[in-house]
Amino acid sequence: MKSSRLGIMGGTFNPIHIGHLVCAEEALSQYALDRILFMPAGLPPHKEIEGGTSARARYLMTVIATAGNPRFHVSRHEVDSGRVCYTVDTMRHLAEQHPQAKLFFITGADAVLEILDWKDPAELLRLATLIAATRPGYPLDRLAEITGRIGGEGRVELMEIPAIGVSSSMVRERVAQGMSIRYLVPEGVERFIEKEGLYR
Repeated sequence: MKSSRLGIMGGTFNPIHIGHLVCAEEALSQYALDRILFMPAGLPPHKEIEGGTSARARYLMTVIATAGNPRFHVSRHEVDSGRVCYTVDTMRHLAEQHPQAKLFFITGADAVLEILDWKDPAELLRLATLIAATRPGYPLDRLAEITGRIGGEGRVELMEIPAIGVSSSMVRERVAQGMSIRYLVPEGVERFIEKEGLYR
């Protein structure tokens, strides 16, 4: 059986926005991935869910945002677990579910700089190649040194993506202030936020 190249993009997606989608599309293209699996966090270990948005709502927004791309898929694994999910545990699960696949975990380069604080970082780098998305000019001098300390040489790839100044916190703030979020999130996500009264 031919092995596949599976990208996993985790996050709270509170809400998912165009920056997430551009990053995923760039990973597909730059690393010849077969598909991207979006993994909305249920109970993330290192951050609170701002605005009290339910896991169900964040999952549905991710489904809506990715529906137009046949190579984008959304997993309920962490959302349905009902517990704190660590990246390494999710990668173990996916490695068991997809034994023929080469796994690529896509995250921000700033997050990778904190990898020593993650659960079992060496095991994570054994299970998956990390794609560290960065904007042009972002300083990453320490990245090789940090990943080298856990035996991760050659297991972290830097991916430059177009600089798009959109964040989930910006979207939430704009909704709370009654400002437009058109073109910052997919149209269906904008309608869902309005219909559900999120972030107000």
